[in-house]
Amino acid sequence: MSQQPISLPAKLINGGIAGIVGVTCVFPIDLAKTRLQNQRPGQQVYKSMVDCLVKTVRSEGYFGMYRGAAVNLTLVTPEKAIKLAANDFFRQQLSKDGKGLTVLKEMLAGCGAGMCQVVITTPMEMLKIQLQDAGRLAAQRKPVVVCSSKLVSGPMLSRSYNVAAAPTALSATQIARKLLHTQGIQGLYRGLGATIMRDVPFSVIYFPLFANLNRLGKPSPEQSAPFYWAFVSGGLAGSAAAVAVNPCDVVKTRLQSMSKATNEETYSGVMDCIRKILRKEGASAFLKGAGCRALVIAPLFGIAQVMYFVGVGEYIVENSPLRLLSPP
Repeated sequence: MSQQPISLPAKLINGGIAGIVGVTCVFPIDLAKTRLQNQRPGQQVYKSMVDCLVKTVRSEGYFGMYRGAAVNLTLVTPEKAIKLAANDFFRQQLSKDGKGLTVLKEMLAGCGAGMCQVVITTPMEMLKIQLQDAGRLAAQRKPVVVCSSKLVSGPMLSRSYNVAAAPTALSATQIARKLLHTQGIQGLYRGLGATIMRDVPFSVIYFPLFANLNRLGKPSPEQSAPFYWAFVSGGLAGSAAAVAVNPCDVVKTRLQSMSKATNEETYSGVMDCIRKILRKEGASAFLKGAGCRALVIAPLFGIAQVMYFVGVGEYIVENSPLRLLSPP
């Protein structure tokens, strides 16, 4: 980790900037990941990530690739800030004996960070998935046309057509209000168990792997690794952790998808979801979207670590009224 202590306001700023920049860059890939994970056998709308993005642009326009981005951009700042700051806090607590952190202690610190972040991650993912998956569901719904013909006086044939109305698109605010009204706060935390199953192992893998990869780039034990090495280390560790926990991400995505296409399976919980996926789609279904997820996480965490270690947050704090919040 960084050799110089970083204040809490700076940690929050670093995490927030990194999250916003990262989400803006990779959100279309994240949208493709969600839609690919939700596809069932025999109901494939998209063949691959590229096919998904091309069809999304054709049917929904360029900004269709950013469905749900507003939710992420709003909540990713506290999420990434909590994740990075919590890991740093736990590492400091576990190293108070003056000894270097063992891999086990690094994993415990990552576990604590993962447990903290789900407070924000679960409702953020819940709302984001509804918006991201709307295009896939719309593409699967074929208009139902009923044609009735009758002869009327004169030679003209009159025909009336009844076309099924397209579902009204809801905003994140409307979805949140609906969930709170019908299910209470637990509605926003649907899939909490699956989110913990994904994010805690992710952090357990990511933070120790990043710390050890980053350590390889240090010129000496007293010096920090160059910023480009932090980026590469963050990207490699993030993509490895993302692929490792992708099965949990598939389960989480399925559980948090409220709207279903015709004949799509519903799930009562984590174990029910796992059993039905295995029985109807096979084990390979748990790797759906793994490539997309790696492509999302790698730059996202690479950027996060560069911001964190270069000290963008410290610069902002020291040159703004926020310096009053920093300890002397």
